[in-house]
Amino acid sequence: MEVRVQPRNEARQRCLSFSLNVTPRANVMLYRDFLGNTVHHFDIPGQHQQIQVSAHALVEVMASPVPEPQDVPDWKKLDAGIASGDFWEMLLPSQYTQPSPLLGELARELRVERRGNPLGLLLELNEALYQAFAYVPNSTKVDSPIDDALRTRQGVCQDFAHIMTALVRRLGIPCRYVSGYLFHAAESKDRSSTGATHAWVEAFLGDAGWVAFDPTNQLVGGERHIRVALGRDYADVPPTRGVYKGEAESTLSVVVTVAPVNSPEPEELPPATVIRSKPLSSAAGNSYQDQQQQ
Repeated sequence: MEVRVQPRNEARQRCLSFSLNVTPRANVMLYRDFLGNTVHHFDIPGQHQQIQVSAHALVEVMASPVPEPQDVPDWKKLDAGIASGDFWEMLLPSQYTQPSPLLGELARELRVERRGNPLGLLLELNEALYQAFAYVPNSTKVDSPIDDALRTRQGVCQDFAHIMTALVRRLGIPCRYVSGYLFHAAESKDRSSTGATHAWVEAFLGDAGWVAFDPTNQLVGGERHIRVALGRDYADVPPTRGVYKGEAESTLSVVVTVAPVNSPEPEELPPATVIRSKPLSSAAGNSYQDQQQQ
């Protein structure tokens, strides 16, 4: 099994401590993938009824100023900056960001075309997706194509992120998928659920660098967004991915608690959120992935 749950270390975010406990006990190893994400992996060769993975992290996140339109180059200068860099992987369609007639219809409806300032256009798109789609937990599956959400105009944060990624790439702007956690402050009015992982996007805007947009909650990335992994889409960054042998009723549940450092430890964790439950056949091997924000 592979696990991608350790927060990243970068300019505005530092993972001060991290621990990962696996039951049944296993020898946990790690590597960094091609985008610098930390991937822990382990094998459990014996028979077992359940796997429990518990991660604890202490993260320092610093506020980053939201760029102003004048901080972002115009389309011509932005194209020149993109051409001089290595962004092709974040410009091409990927597994969950494939073009489709429904995506084209949405692009025309929202006027996703090069106009005005690049930052202003992406802020407008971020708000438009928030208004056009309803957030409905369990309305899609881990392997749902974006057409499912486009057809029903509802989905979860994974769908919002994939749709925005596909639309931004149509504009010739590099865009990547971000998996992580969102701290839900008492005064915030977030649509995404507490107690689960979260997903948003980052677009490359020249001198302003990679700017984060959260269309699920109509936010620009800030100190409440804790980054864990970056990828072309969800297929690159599932929190867990594994293969097992045997016949079993497979149920995955996730509890995520994010709190300020000075908050007291909760006396009792909230109930786990079951994010996928599916009876499996007795085939020799079964692959399994969990799902963002279900």
